[in-house]
Amino acid sequence: MTFPYPRLLSFTIDIFRKIGCPDQDAHTAATALLSADLRGIDSHGVARLIGYVRLQEAGRANPRPDIRIIHQTPSTAVVDGDSGLGLVVAPFAMQLAIEKAEKVGTGWVSVQNSNHFGIAGYHALQAVKKDMIGIAMTNASALVAPTFSIERMLGTNPICVAVPAGEEPPFVADLATTTAANGKLEILQRKSEEAPLGWIQDKDGHPSTNPHELKTGGALLPLGGDRDHGSHKGYALGAIVDIFSAILSGANYGPWVPPFPAYVPMPTGMPGKGIGHFFGAMRIDAFRPADEFKFHMDKWIRRFRSATPAPGFEQVLIPGDPEREMEAERLANGIPLVPSVVDDLKGLAAKLGVEFPA
Repeated sequence: MTFPYPRLLSFTIDIFRKIGCPDQDAHTAATALLSADLRGIDSHGVARLIGYVRLQEAGRANPRPDIRIIHQTPSTAVVDGDSGLGLVVAPFAMQLAIEKAEKVGTGWVSVQNSNHFGIAGYHALQAVKKDMIGIAMTNASALVAPTFSIERMLGTNPICVAVPAGEEPPFVADLATTTAANGKLEILQRKSEEAPLGWIQDKDGHPSTNPHELKTGGALLPLGGDRDHGSHKGYALGAIVDIFSAILSGANYGPWVPPFPAYVPMPTGMPGKGIGHFFGAMRIDAFRPADEFKFHMDKWIRRFRSATPAPGFEQVLIPGDPEREMEAERLANGIPLVPSVVDDLKGLAAKLGVEFPA
C-alpha cells in the first residue's frame, strides 16, 4: 500500500501527541522519522513508530524531556537528553552545533541520555542549509561482533557527513559501520528472504544467511564482512562512533548501550546514561569563501559523475543521489509500506484512538 507523505506525517504527529509529546516536539519527531521513508531507508522510518511508543510505555523514553546543556565552551557542548526521544534530542543538539559554528566557525556537540534518533542523514543535512558541513553519528545497542569475535560488542553505529555544493545537490554520505543495518534484516524477515553472505554470523561465528540469526545469539558483521574484505576497518569505524558518541558525552558504550526493542532486558552494570550521539557543524567560510568552495564541489561532483562506468552500469553515482531521487519520487507518488507495517500502524491507531490514513 502507498500513502501520501502529508497524511502519513499527520498520522505520525498524532501518535507522538498521544504518547505525551508537546505539539512542536511531535512535529519535530515525526518529520525526522519520516525523512527515512522519504529517502528510501524504510528500515528506519515509520516502521519503527511502534518501537518508540513501546519505549514510552516502558518508561524508557520521556515524551516531555528537559533537554539541558551540562557543559560547554564557545565551540563545544555536552547535552543531557533527559531520556527524551532521540528524534527530538538530536535536532536540539544539531541546532546547538550550528549556532556555535555561526559564532566561532565550528560547533561540536556530544549527547548523553538519549534514545534512537532515526537516520543520521536528517540531522547532518540541517547544517547544509546554513552553508555548513554537517556531521552526525550515534551509537546503538550491541548487535555487532568485532572482527575475530563471537561476542556482540558494538551497534551498527552510523556516520553521516553532508556537504553543500553550488548548483549541484549536496554530497551526503550516510552509512552504517556494518555491512548492513539491523533494519535491513527486519525487511528480509518480513519478505521471508535470505540475507547475503557477509551480513551476519551465527552464535558460533560461522557465516550465515538466516535473517533471524540475531534472535539465537548471532551477530551482525562490521563493514567488510570478514578480515580478508576489510572488516577490521568497519570495526574501527564503529568503535570511533562509540567513543565520540558515548565516552566523550557520558552515555553508555559498547555492550552496555540500551536496546531499541522495549521488551529486551536492559544491560547490567551500565556505566553511563542512555544512548549517545555526536554532531558537528563546520562553517565553510571558516576555511575559504563559501562560493569558491561550492564552485569546486560542483566541479568535483561533475567530474566523478562523468567517470567512465563499469560494464553494466549507466553512471557513477555521488553519495546521496539514490536517496535524493527517492525523496522526489515519494513526495510525488507516496510512501509504500509493506502489509506487516500497515498492520502495526493500524493497531497503534486503534489502541491510541487516532484515525489511520485511508
